[in-house]
Amino acid sequence: MFSLLLNRNMPKKGGKHAAMGKEMPAECKRAKVEAACSPPVMNFENPDSLFGSLISPIKQEMFFREYWEQKPLLVQRNDPLVAAYYQSLFQVSDLKELCSQGLYYGRDINICRCMNGKKKVLNKEGKVNYMQLKKDFDQKKATIQFHQPQRFKEELWKIQEKLECYFGSLVGSNVYITPQGSQGLPPHYDDVEVFILQLEGEKHWRLYKPTVHLAREYNVESEDRIGNPTHEFILKPGDLLYFPRGTIHQADTPLGISYSTHVTISTYQNNSWGDFLLDAIPGLVFDTAKEDVALRTSIPRRLLMQVDIADSTKKLSSLLRRLADRLENTKELRSADMKKDFITHRLPPYLGCDSDALTPGGKLPKIDSKIRLQFRDHAIITVEPDEESSDEIRREMVYVYHSLKNRRETHMMGTEDDATSEEVMSQVCSPKCTPKAAKKDKNNLGLLPQLSLTEKVAGVWLCCALSIQSVSVP
Repeated sequence: MFSLLLNRNMPKKGGKHAAMGKEMPAECKRAKVEAACSPPVMNFENPDSLFGSLISPIKQEMFFREYWEQKPLLVQRNDPLVAAYYQSLFQVSDLKELCSQGLYYGRDINICRCMNGKKKVLNKEGKVNYMQLKKDFDQKKATIQFHQPQRFKEELWKIQEKLECYFGSLVGSNVYITPQGSQGLPPHYDDVEVFILQLEGEKHWRLYKPTVHLAREYNVESEDRIGNPTHEFILKPGDLLYFPRGTIHQADTPLGISYSTHVTISTYQNNSWGDFLLDAIPGLVFDTAKEDVALRTSIPRRLLMQVDIADSTKKLSSLLRRLADRLENTKELRSADMKKDFITHRLPPYLGCDSDALTPGGKLPKIDSKIRLQFRDHAIITVEPDEESSDEIRREMVYVYHSLKNRRETHMMGTEDDATSEEVMSQVCSPKCTPKAAKKDKNNLGLLPQLSLTEKVAGVWLCCALSIQSVSVP
């Protein structure tokens, strides 16, 4: 693991236990007042610059070459400005006001504690009462886990929206607040890539060698199975920790530190090549079967009634090679569900006070004008069969999905109605549908141009600016 110390006054590794008893430096609090006049900690100019500032001073090329999906990265900064900015993302003092907004146990907040190597959940029923929450925190030494704080904290929304554009994958977050001398979770590994930002106090971390590299599922590990830590360190305000999915970890707040607050930003859940193949193979088989009679021949009689179908593996292997050959020759592979799931459930653009940016306005373009998509990272284009068509010959539709009307309040909460979501987040382009037909279909927004315009639509999406004159309409 690479540990970057950005200040020579940082305690050496050998002085770790002495550092565990120190409170957060007072200079961090002073810096919070001055932060408004200081250079910004995060660069929100574009997704690339945002991620670069998140892992700074590590360069992105180095990060993906040496750390991503491979090993942990620890950046210890000792920078009052960064510490003050991190603290502004979420503080213990925010809890009282947030609880007044109608939070519920389980949905919004979990309280738990690691006892004898196991996680003990201490949730009550119904709405979260702040005084009861504080009592459990103080007296039971319970960890407070706050789910998806970007629903309430605009700066986290701003960060995570840019990260979703950068990775092309959903990005969630959880805040963990743990009192001194306590641990919330037992040793475990996750199925996500993890970035941890230390916001308040200090946290003592231990990382262990993965038992499952790039794990696809969350799992708790027993102490006697994981062996000795491969890395052990203290995170302080402004520090950043990254580790790949499958990394076994546990963390506690040291004695002498009143509490620790950190936010875990996670991504790349179910976003592997295996997941992509599961999504894309059905479409590849369907398209290939239209042209290759080998895929249309019947399976052997009574095959589905057999317990062991090992005799058919040779035939299946041959068919898979034919699929691979077609893919290599045509270079056509459609991913439908993963794309739609991402765009349907991701965060909407962060607009700040400029919410009018989503409202069409201004002068109509002229023939010599140039146009571009305002939120290109928030739109995808797919060509899919029209499942609702009553035609004997199945027609294809061009779908333009966007996330401009997604609800930040339900981000990563699993409560959004997908059918309703698709209704408001897609526009459909059909080769035959007329304006009259479009009005009958409640899932369509606006008119439906010809399928031959697909390349024109894609051109607008791909180009930074496209001349209207160059978009010839047949």
